[in-house]
Amino acid sequence: MRARPRPYSARSIPPATPSSVWLDWAGARRPALANVTAVTGVTAGNGRRPVIAGLGLTEMGAIYGRSATSFATEAIRLALADAGLDLAAVDGLLTSNGTTGGVGLGLQRDLGLHDLRLLSEMQGFGSTAGSMVQFASMAVQAGMAEVVVCVFGDAPLRPGRSAGDVYGARRRPQTPTVKPGGDSAEAEATDAELPKPTLHGWSGLLISAGAIGANTLYALAARRHMNRFGTTTDDLGAIAVAQREWAALNPLASKRDPITLDDHRNSRLIADPFRLLDCCLVSNGGVAVIVTSEERAADRRQPPVYVSGWAQCHPGRLFEHDDQFGIVTGAARSGPAALAMAGVKLGDVDVAQLYDCYTFTVLVSLEDYGFCAKGEGGAFVSSGAIGPRGRLKLNTGGGQLSGYYMWGMTPLSEAIIQVRGQGGDRQVDRHDVALVSGNGGILDHHATLVLGTGPS
Repeated sequence: MRARPRPYSARSIPPATPSSVWLDWAGARRPALANVTAVTGVTAGNGRRPVIAGLGLTEMGAIYGRSATSFATEAIRLALADAGLDLAAVDGLLTSNGTTGGVGLGLQRDLGLHDLRLLSEMQGFGSTAGSMVQFASMAVQAGMAEVVVCVFGDAPLRPGRSAGDVYGARRRPQTPTVKPGGDSAEAEATDAELPKPTLHGWSGLLISAGAIGANTLYALAARRHMNRFGTTTDDLGAIAVAQREWAALNPLASKRDPITLDDHRNSRLIADPFRLLDCCLVSNGGVAVIVTSEERAADRRQPPVYVSGWAQCHPGRLFEHDDQFGIVTGAARSGPAALAMAGVKLGDVDVAQLYDCYTFTVLVSLEDYGFCAKGEGGAFVSSGAIGPRGRLKLNTGGGQLSGYYMWGMTPLSEAIIQVRGQGGDRQVDRHDVALVSGNGGILDHHATLVLGTGPS
């Protein structure tokens, strides 16, 4: 008999074969993407199928006086307690830094871990969480490690200092001001995340024109999509409103008060066409997950979450001539490959957790994964399809727009909660298959995971 699940957060949580064509979410057949290589199903003998056995969430938001390392170590201890494992069981550690550093290889010593079989610091920005779980899953399959911790921690918010100051301190031309406490905006605009400034060539022209930081560059991507397909600001607002509706059901969410399309229209302009409510939160905190084998997780405290499929795509074409920037992203390749590996179709997906540093990121990802046709993302989200009463259960915790901003750990953590059936008031009825996306850079790095209640 499985032991009763224990809390995985510092806060109170309610208990609780690829072919030449593939089916999109609406059931329409369309040609498969070229050059997508996939292996159907995660096969591993001797119980070595990879599963997520533990999840640890610290408090998140404007939590001051703590370092990124402090958040990371707490998240790891919460994840281990959630899984019913001791720190001594850990033989693999994968870390990811946010903007403030400190969560790197030295975390091994901070935790007092010795003789690890796997240790690495990974960086793909918002795609890192998905990449870490992929790496950990492959290590478990291969017998390279038994219990792998994947952790992210960050502490960018400071009393009396705006989020914009933190994210753009060394590169600030035309950076909008954000009130202390960080309502939103400026997330993702880390120095490490963007191309280094130069005074020559195309990049020099962009910098001279003030196209500096994630806000302006993502805004350019959104405007291109609007010009090509007629997408509107109200379409973007529909995403913000729907995710706030989900956040209202999530006790972990930072923003739970309802908003309307008028609230979105009246929120201040950040970088045209983005308004404040189009931009993600900025949060201090940490998240950790434990990846182990199906066999090792058999008698753990939580139901195992199977890692059934994964894939990455890194276009590497930012600022190149004739790039499809703002039109097509790496999700268009990583999505079909991950689904094929898991042996499922898009129509089998019960819940989707898509990276949402901006509302536009959700819209273009919906198109690239195939939930709607290219160019029809605006009409799809404005139809009511993505709210709590919609037919696609999307970003059910409020995402990074209204929930909390932990890079790719935000969609990953909510997917784990949903697959386990522990979402409380926001729990979806069908939760056997979850699709998780991570986006990093300026639409330049993508990771996709397919998680489930059982093996593929």
